[in-house]
Amino acid sequence: MKKEHVLHCQFSAWYPLFRSLTIKSVILPLPQNVKDYLLDDGTLVVSGREDPPTCSQPDSDNEAEEIQWSDDENTATLTAPEFPEFATKVQEAINSLGGSVFPKLNWSAPRDAYWIAMNSSLKCKTLSDIFLLFKSSDFITRDFTQPFIHCTDDSPDPCMEYELVLRKWCELIPGAEFRCFVKENKLIGISQRDYTQYYDHISKQKEEICRCIQDFFKKHIQYKFLDEDFVFDIYRDSRGKVWLIDFNPFGEVTDALLFTWDELLSGRNLKGDFSEEALEQDAPAFRCTNSEVTVQPSPYLSYRLPKDFVDLSTGEDAHKLIDFLKLKRNQQEDD
Repeated sequence: MKKEHVLHCQFSAWYPLFRSLTIKSVILPLPQNVKDYLLDDGTLVVSGREDPPTCSQPDSDNEAEEIQWSDDENTATLTAPEFPEFATKVQEAINSLGGSVFPKLNWSAPRDAYWIAMNSSLKCKTLSDIFLLFKSSDFITRDFTQPFIHCTDDSPDPCMEYELVLRKWCELIPGAEFRCFVKENKLIGISQRDYTQYYDHISKQKEEICRCIQDFFKKHIQYKFLDEDFVFDIYRDSRGKVWLIDFNPFGEVTDALLFTWDELLSGRNLKGDFSEEALEQDAPAFRCTNSEVTVQPSPYLSYRLPKDFVDLSTGEDAHKLIDFLKLKRNQQEDD
């Protein structure tokens, strides 16, 4: 995977080519001061919030006496910066898309931060909704700080122009989303997008779904994208119509879902899910969650916890684990 492959998967690079196949969207250049605000590691104060902070009432008179309210006029108050011109453009775009949008940057959406929103959703109606998700998302931070991670070429990183992408909000059923892997302009694999859940209709209709996606690929995508190796996401609605959702680089930066990147890059062990008839037709490998026994928790749940907790639970950072064990031993010795 090279840096140019990553650049070709930016939303603004492919949207003009496939506008008629995907969800209506608006692209806005992201001002530098907004980018700086989103990357600021300070206290999370969301720009655009008008609701005053609320305080819980004390439970007793004694509690009330213990509370000391500061009269010091020099007491610092955290306030978020305002971006009036940008806010106006964003709200106009949101209104033009029906009043609710799904936000993302050049590549990523803040899927890992949905839990922090009041509606536990990525559905946004104001700039402050977008800021809350973006400032809470590791995916968004990676877009800003490591857009070319896993790239094999050592050329200087291109100068990036970041953009806010607003997509018209649509209620998409997770069981109708699929990720498709293309190598040398050939569709080699299709994976259920929400692989943590079992969907009975996918297991029963997988050959029909596969043929439908193949037809869409050959008619609309093959030889039309800027690269010959890439990944694209689709949505198949209740009428069987296929909608293009996104493009991603063909490499480790993209989640392989029910495949592994070793399988996809080498071509080994890809098939085995189809009848002989389907295999003879050179169908792509199709993978889905085949039973409720294999249902897993959402991979985004770990983002609700501090990273140190996640590293300890998975054993990914040996040094943190050693420090934790030393701390526990010292506590036991003190006891």
